[in-house]
Amino acid sequence: VINHGVPLELLEKIKVAAKAFFDQPVEEKRKVKRDEVNAMGYHESEHTKNVRDWKEVFDFFIKDPSFLPASPETEDDEIRTLSNQWPETPPQFREVCQTYAREVEKLGYKLLELISLSLGLPSNRLNGHFEDHTTMMRLNHYPPCPCPELALGVGRHKDAGALTIVAQDDVGGLQVRRKSDEVWVPVKPTPNALVINVGDTIQVWSNEAYESVEHRVVVNSERERFSIPVFFFPSHYVMVKPLEELVNEGNPPKYKPYNFGKFFVARNRSDYKKLEVQNIQISDFKII
Repeated sequence: VINHGVPLELLEKIKVAAKAFFDQPVEEKRKVKRDEVNAMGYHESEHTKNVRDWKEVFDFFIKDPSFLPASPETEDDEIRTLSNQWPETPPQFREVCQTYAREVEKLGYKLLELISLSLGLPSNRLNGHFEDHTTMMRLNHYPPCPCPELALGVGRHKDAGALTIVAQDDVGGLQVRRKSDEVWVPVKPTPNALVINVGDTIQVWSNEAYESVEHRVVVNSERERFSIPVFFFPSHYVMVKPLEELVNEGNPPKYKPYNFGKFFVARNRSDYKKLEVQNIQISDFKII
């Protein structure tokens, strides 16, 4: 999207802030290292579909604190309170990140309204699902890779949330899989534009009128790459299911309801270690 309302000078500032943070010595970055107890902060060994990514990240919630289920188990009612951790350096890093996140949050609501209208629904139809949203922002750094043909910045996957709003630099590397022939197509960077990924949650709400896009990130041997995604996630207690207004005899619901918070927590279990099985997908809830 262009003409998105996010000030262009802020778009520039967030890219500068990301580089300033990742350019620091690793021991400085590890002062805000995240772990399985505190999921927000710096991390350099993330897994996508059980494969180690060639990248380092810094994550934070837009709403601080945010609330998520303590475990993916259905009978466990415990809710965890999660808070951000911020580095002391570089200066103004926190302020720039939070200002940018607030602007992208406004854009997220605008896009949700347009999607609602496109489905023949009132513009505010989806807003109630985001009252206590668990939206998080990430700074990604993909260093140059000596053997780019043997590694991926991020392996192929679909995003679990409603929308992902991505600022990327001019290096390129994001690819989407074309359905007609399963070829990976590069998403060429457009200056001052933001890339919008439709996620699994919109696919289910729309009963597949919209489809979550499979994507990945490739790396190169010469240039580092930065991207800044904002993952627009519903409240943890939302039951995700096809919207009632969109299902009927001719278009029955294609998915069983599932709790977003539990789904998200289950998906994130593989961020720290390789699991024996692939983590949960919306296809696990597919009816037809």
